[in-house]
Amino acid sequence: MKLTSFLLMTGIAALPVLSGCSEKEAVVNKQEDISAEALTQIRQLGFSIANVSRDEDGSYIVEGDIALSPAELSAHNPVQLLRVGQDEQYRTTNLVTGLPRVITISIASQLPASYVAGLDEAIARYNAQGLQLTFQRVASGAAISIVRGNGSYLASAGFPTSAGAPFNEVKVNSRAIGNTPATAYLATILAHEIGHCIGFRHTDYMDRSYSCGGSTANEGASTVGAVLIPGTPSSADPSSWMLACIGSGQSRPFNANDRTALSYLY
Repeated sequence: MKLTSFLLMTGIAALPVLSGCSEKEAVVNKQEDISAEALTQIRQLGFSIANVSRDEDGSYIVEGDIALSPAELSAHNPVQLLRVGQDEQYRTTNLVTGLPRVITISIASQLPASYVAGLDEAIARYNAQGLQLTFQRVASGAAISIVRGNGSYLASAGFPTSAGAPFNEVKVNSRAIGNTPATAYLATILAHEIGHCIGFRHTDYMDRSYSCGGSTANEGASTVGAVLIPGTPSSADPSSWMLACIGSGQSRPFNANDRTALSYLY
């Protein structure tokens, strides 16, 4: 998300405009370091090629908070999506399997102590939905580790593996977010990144300007179709937890369309 983004909040004091998921957007953009071949591969996978950056581990950060490894760029897996009205819920090709399933999550001691409360609230939001996926915080050995990141983003994550496991890491830039963010705001950021880990794309993937502002950015549906989730409205969805951008300090618990999408998948 970007400055007005999910991980790019509207108004992160003293920080440059981020682009991508609200707090997750790149704080520093080094697009000039990205090869034309890599940008082509990113576009072919159905991701935006605007403001692509590289993480410290060599991954490509796209759409502000999504981590793609070099190996994933050459995999050419088809992108599949779920549609919720005109603003759509998208999922990736791979989803978490082996349901019902408990996904454990740990948080690094290097992150501020206040972040534990934010993670606990994010977990509680998911566990209140009655899904076949539930989440549990553990001290170590977790399926998803919340760690401190130092890249050009507020937070970032990836997508499930082809073996049906959730993406194993969420990187959080506490320098950008702050040491004592509002619990509900941090919970929204972490719930968003966990959403990526279990297979959700940004709700406004088809036009990120809806939540991020700026010019229209419609990346299209790549080479796959869309499956409409029954019972959802045809109007825009201004409060989804998976919108690309969010205002600073904003809390976005799951709305009705989010719950429909979560229940449809899990």
